[in-house]
Amino acid sequence: MTRLLVLGGTEFVGRAVAEEAVARGWEVTVFHRGTHAAPDGAEVRHGDRTEPGGLAALESGEWDLVVDTWAKAPVAVADAARLLHGRVGHYSYVSSRSVYVSPAAPGADEDAPVVEASVDDDGTDYARAKRGGELAAEAVFGDRSLFVRAGLILGPYENIGRLPWWLSRIARGGPVLAPGPRDLPLQYVDARDLAAWTLDAAQKGLNGPYNMVSPIGHTTMEGFLTACREVTGSDAEFRWTSPEVIAEAGIAPWRELPVWLPPGELHGFLHQGNVDRALATGLRCRPVEETVADTWAWLESVGGEAEQRPDRPKVGLDPEVEARVLGL
Repeated sequence: MTRLLVLGGTEFVGRAVAEEAVARGWEVTVFHRGTHAAPDGAEVRHGDRTEPGGLAALESGEWDLVVDTWAKAPVAVADAARLLHGRVGHYSYVSSRSVYVSPAAPGADEDAPVVEASVDDDGTDYARAKRGGELAAEAVFGDRSLFVRAGLILGPYENIGRLPWWLSRIARGGPVLAPGPRDLPLQYVDARDLAAWTLDAAQKGLNGPYNMVSPIGHTTMEGFLTACREVTGSDAEFRWTSPEVIAEAGIAPWRELPVWLPPGELHGFLHQGNVDRALATGLRCRPVEETVADTWAWLESVGGEAEQRPDRPKVGLDPEVEARVLGL
């Protein structure tokens, strides 16, 4: 039986990894601070990686695979990797496509230039922190380390608020500012698809970087919003609005209109990345309708409001701004 250690494992991506492994019948150990409940069926060990002696709970034990989702100062990855070396077969680090020098050209693959980073970075810059985490894992595990360079991640347990915000907004109904063009391609990955691929890849012993998002054009802005309307049963009326009007109104893409970026360099980078390598090694992406429906079911199960990560700003458009732009 495969033995898996998840460093994290109680929130969003880490939880998706832990739940997928439990569902496979693996022996799963979750190491976390104890602020959220671990998935049923997992052994729990507590500790805080930022505190002296915070890894003490991992001083014993052996595992076949480790998945690490750390996103702050990369020294935490270095400390964990050194402690686990010799007792773990393979180290997967959930990184980010943010490690590429921005904006990478549309269609860029894993050979695109990455930011300068160090294991000693303080973690204040997200891109450098994630690249530093890769370097930390590689320094200890070499070709037994895997870097899962995720792009936009959606799905149940999302604690950033992007898809939850759209679902909540569309569920309220009425005229909705829909950022165009409606056929604008979107690229993201469901956290559960990321989890399944990562566990498969780790078992195969894959190493190095893999871009982790859906194929280019997996859905469109219209397909995404339509799925939200259908699953919520809303009477929302989409008022398709041009990027020029949105810019003139001073509305910030991505933050005030989550997921959306207007055509241009940033859209080319974040929604047109090359994922041939992941697809060739088994990545399968479920339809947008399934991701949206399952996220809505989860959101309703927690009272309609998702918990937000404290280190990320809240996303979404002010209703007064939306009404003003739509002339209501």
